[in-house]
Amino acid sequence: MARIEQAGALNDAPIMLSDENSLFGSEIYIAVSQPVPGADMVKLSGTFLSKVYEGSFNRIGAWVKDMDAYVKAGKNTLKKLYFFYTMCPSCAKHYGKNYVVLMAQV
Repeated sequence: MARIEQAGALNDAPIMLSDENSLFGSEIYIAVSQPVPGADMVKLSGTFLSKVYEGSFNRIGAWVKDMDAYVKAGKNTLKKLYFFYTMCPSCAKHYGKNYVVLMAQV
C-alpha cells in the first residue's frame, strides 16, 4: 500500500481481490490508476460472473460450491475464482452483516 500511495496510484474507490490459492496463503490484487514502480503489475481481463453472498466467513466453502454450480448452469467453465471482501471481520461484527462477492473468470 505504501508503494501505491507513493506513486499516487490509489483509485478513488479501491478494489482488492483475493485469490485464495491455498489454505495458508493468498494473492491480493489491488486496482490502481497507473503503474506502481517496484510492484508486480498484473492486468486481469476476460469474462467474469459475479455473485454476492451474505454470512459468516466460515461459509466460504459452501459459497465456492454454489458459485461453481452457478457457472456450470450457464454452460461455462470456471477458470479462476477471486473474492472481494466488502469489509473486515471486525466491521462485519459491528454492522451485523457480512457481504462477500465471488468473481468467477469463465
